[in-house]
Amino acid sequence: MEEARQVVNDIRDGKIKPIYFLHGEEVFYLDKIADFISKNVLTEEERGFNQMTLYGKDASIDDIVSNAKRYPMMAERQVVIVKEAQHLSRSIEQLTSYANNPQPTTVLVICYKYKKLDKRKKLYKSILANGLIYEGKKLYENQVSDWIRKNLLRKGYRISHKAAVLLVEFLGTDLSKVDKELDKLMLVLPSGHEILPSDIEEHIGISKDYNNFELKKAVGEKNVLKATKIINYFAQNPKDNPFVLTVTLLHSFFIQLLQYHGLNDHSPKAVANALRINPYFVGEFQTAARNYPMKKVSQIISHLRQMDLKGKGVGAQAVSHEDLLKELLVKII
Repeated sequence: MEEARQVVNDIRDGKIKPIYFLHGEEVFYLDKIADFISKNVLTEEERGFNQMTLYGKDASIDDIVSNAKRYPMMAERQVVIVKEAQHLSRSIEQLTSYANNPQPTTVLVICYKYKKLDKRKKLYKSILANGLIYEGKKLYENQVSDWIRKNLLRKGYRISHKAAVLLVEFLGTDLSKVDKELDKLMLVLPSGHEILPSDIEEHIGISKDYNNFELKKAVGEKNVLKATKIINYFAQNPKDNPFVLTVTLLHSFFIQLLQYHGLNDHSPKAVANALRINPYFVGEFQTAARNYPMKKVSQIISHLRQMDLKGKGVGAQAVSHEDLLKELLVKII
């Protein structure tokens, strides 16, 4: 986030590069940087003749270079934005000759989403020497919770830890998706408000009591009553709580629990770093480790894999997801 903000601040200060190569798995800031360039490098009057958007599916490297080598009309510079450039992955190295000697009056923006440019190749080194390369790195779940908190704080909002976790559990680590839901919350909640699980439940539709986060906690504590209530709720609301997601999250939880058992250092800091979780959750793993020894965890992981196959219709075509979850709960607890 800080690196992306620095890129934007440099552009705002007039420190503009002739090439911006935006690549990586996390596309949120790739889009933000490209959008900022498209709206701020040229004035509204200049954009009509001096700003062009190409798409990797339809354009070739020759098309990109040809447009980049044009001179601006009645403006200091022109902007050429190439979206979906990952579709040019087989020919992207052909851009090297242009990157070695870019047109100084052109700002060429390459959006190379979900992939990374090979650092060993000449193109990477050429752009690094004459332009800017920004990599959007995928965040882990514990990092997304922190990102939510910092993002909201900058906009005058606060969020409780459990509410942030609920969002990550429900939306995953896709920052674009998370950002859209945060925008919805900020539309209906006053500035300065602390976002609570009840707000998430009311405005986004995630139950604060019946969700995968609470299910993992109940399973870890061997709280059969609570886990059964959550599974029954899932059965009544299958669209909001898909079976495959529940099994996947439980599988991830027990894989991490297996890793926990294998650690020599069980201090909260060491566990948080090793499992890449927020220190807030270390206590849950400590409780689960007492309830599930390593051998039992290995058996549960095997059960989860079998249940995943059954949920996809392999060997259990007539069994409902509700019954499969209940069967799984019995095998786990």
